[in-house]
Amino acid sequence: MNARVHRCGEHAVLVELDRLEEVVALYDALAADPPPGVVDVVPAARTVLVRFEPPACRAAVESAVLAVRPAGGRGATSGEVVIPVVYDGDDLADVAGLTGLTEREVVAAHTGTPWTVAFCGFAPGFGYLIGGDPRLAVPRRPEARVRVPAGAVGLAGEFSGVYPRESPGGWQLIGRTETVVWDIAADPPALLRPGVRVRFTEAR
Repeated sequence: MNARVHRCGEHAVLVELDRLEEVVALYDALAADPPPGVVDVVPAARTVLVRFEPPACRAAVESAVLAVRPAGGRGATSGEVVIPVVYDGDDLADVAGLTGLTEREVVAAHTGTPWTVAFCGFAPGFGYLIGGDPRLAVPRRPEARVRVPAGAVGLAGEFSGVYPRESPGGWQLIGRTETVVWDIAADPPALLRPGVRVRFTEAR
């Protein structure tokens, strides 16, 4: 693991890594056994933010982070959720064409393998899900839509995701769900948090 540690304010360090797989492995290790004083660990595509509180000091946290030797493989570190999906998305036929699968095979591939939230971003409650069937890796749409409805389920690159609210978006839409993934009144507000395993099922 080639990690570069940068100072980030008074009480945090930003760990820069080369690959998403390294981010996931480091996040899992830190979430399972946080160093003394660490109060929050936030993964992104190529970085992990590690926030600490006194009396912990930056040098000690940096040393602890660099000493981590992540284990191979990944389990669900924050539980599992099941999301029923109606697979009638506007881009389902396009995804089938891009992957060489039939529409039914796209649905089977999306539901046949569990996904895991790698990190969150773009909008509150939007989880970037990884670990699905590699045949579903497709490019973003050439032009983003001005409005994507809340609950839309999409694909982009190696990721799948659920739009938490209406917003612009350029992902390939394959379906929709009534599952609420962001609720400010809930605790926690985000259903899809780093480490959560997600199983998609076909809603009938």
